[in-house]
Amino acid sequence: MAKYKKKRARELQQDRFRDTTMSFFDRLGDSLEGRGRTILYTLAGIILAGFVIMFFVKWSNRKTDEAQQALGRAITIASSPVQPNPVAGVNQQTFSSEKERAQRAIEEFEKVAAKYGDPYRSEARYFIASSRLVVDRQKGMSELAELSNSKVAEVAALSKFALAQANESDGKLDDAARLYSELARLNSATVTPETANLRLAKVYEKQGKKKEASDLLFNIVDASRKAKGSDNLPLPVSSAAREAADELKKLDPDRYAQLPAENPALAG
Repeated sequence: MAKYKKKRARELQQDRFRDTTMSFFDRLGDSLEGRGRTILYTLAGIILAGFVIMFFVKWSNRKTDEAQQALGRAITIASSPVQPNPVAGVNQQTFSSEKERAQRAIEEFEKVAAKYGDPYRSEARYFIASSRLVVDRQKGMSELAELSNSKVAEVAALSKFALAQANESDGKLDDAARLYSELARLNSATVTPETANLRLAKVYEKQGKKKEASDLLFNIVDASRKAKGSDNLPLPVSSAAREAADELKKLDPDRYAQLPAENPALAG
């Protein structure tokens, strides 16, 4: 009953506002003739549209904040530590196994996917598929394959990368190499060509393709050390390029020796 009263009071206030506003415009309209009344009502429509847009923007911002918080809570669960024997007195959430953590994360991400639109729905679906690899690997890989065609570019790239990693760990090296190659050609900022090519080189190593791996690693490091910004100054070497240099040094020391020297100011 109390809720009804509050609701009804709001309705009455809205009616009173509407009556007062329209009465004002009617009186003002009476003082004008012909086109004056049309212009007046057009102006009223513009003002009303402005209020509607302002309300929508506030509502949209609130929903965005809500979605981000919900997704953040789910990610926190997915990244919680696994401790078969929890330490007494520690407040941090832990799980007894990876499977338990994955199942709990899936449940939380499913809530986000069911309640919010993109990009949060697609992001949640990506995390669901990634977590599913622990619970039902085949289903998780199937979901990642579907999401690799997502219209949300970041989700598509992350899903393809996760699928490639899963194939690599399962020994499906040809499938992994194909996916890493596709990612490198995408030129995505989410999974950079350097990162994709580094993984591809490691797959080549596992396949016994030493020359292909060596060439790829050399090109990654060479391009990184020669890269310059818009100010014509050398760009910092990425972590992927550093890892590629270390990998090349172990795999093919002679080829590593052919690399241009790294800028001392950027070394470290």
